[in-house]
Amino acid sequence: MADPGARPTWRRHAARNRNIAIGAAILAVVILAALLAGVISTHDPRRLNPAQRLKAPSAANFLGTDEFGRDVYSLVLHGAQVSLLVGATTMILTSLWGIVIGLIAGYYRRVDMALMRVMDGLMAFPAILLAIALMAARGPGIGNVIFALSVVYTPRTAMLIRSTVLSLRELDYVQAARALGRRDLAIAFRHILPNCVGPLLVQASFIFAYAILAEAILGFLGVGVPPYVPSWGNVIASGKNVIREAFWVSLFPGLALTISGLSLNLLGDGLRDVLDPRLRVQ
Repeated sequence: MADPGARPTWRRHAARNRNIAIGAAILAVVILAALLAGVISTHDPRRLNPAQRLKAPSAANFLGTDEFGRDVYSLVLHGAQVSLLVGATTMILTSLWGIVIGLIAGYYRRVDMALMRVMDGLMAFPAILLAIALMAARGPGIGNVIFALSVVYTPRTAMLIRSTVLSLRELDYVQAARALGRRDLAIAFRHILPNCVGPLLVQASFIFAYAILAEAILGFLGVGVPPYVPSWGNVIASGKNVIREAFWVSLFPGLALTISGLSLNLLGDGLRDVLDPRLRVQ
């Protein structure tokens, strides 16, 4: 009988990993602020007040106002909702599509070549340029941003899952399951997919960070979510024209973007250290 204390070993390593602790704590604060944006914000982020334009941070406006008189503090809080929504949804979609494509390509050699050449073709384009092209074709909108980023980042997850499947499909326990007459679908999801969870979690955390950053870049370039929707990219873009007179307009959403990306990268690095036995520090 297996030792009950052996199973949660990775949990003990995760609890002691400083990167996971710091990254998870910062990310939890950002998510909590986004969820409570309607409660803790002090102004309507879409309300224009030209009489209060470009006001410096004060007791009335914690982070100042932008060129339209909107409260930057409220814009940052509500912008977190859009950025995290895009990042989380992109992460989920790329993980699902990557699992399906990676499992099929890694398990069935006949379709491997065709699928991987499509993935190679998508990865041949710089990620942000391909996302801009897709947005230009589909138009602005949160749903279109999620679709474009999912298409851009799915090949990375698919190739990761495929490489893991290729290293597992010839192992003895997989061959034994095949000899017992198990169906391919059952073998893939019961015996192979569980071994892909570790690399998938690490990849998902990085894709979350990439998607948040890419959404801000698309918003900054004016091809992301519509300008009237508060997002970190849109707020940074609105402040670039008044950076000398009101640096705070771009500074604070930029800090929020940096902190969120840093927390996710710390979390991903910590998960990689814990889930990869070659990198785990005893």
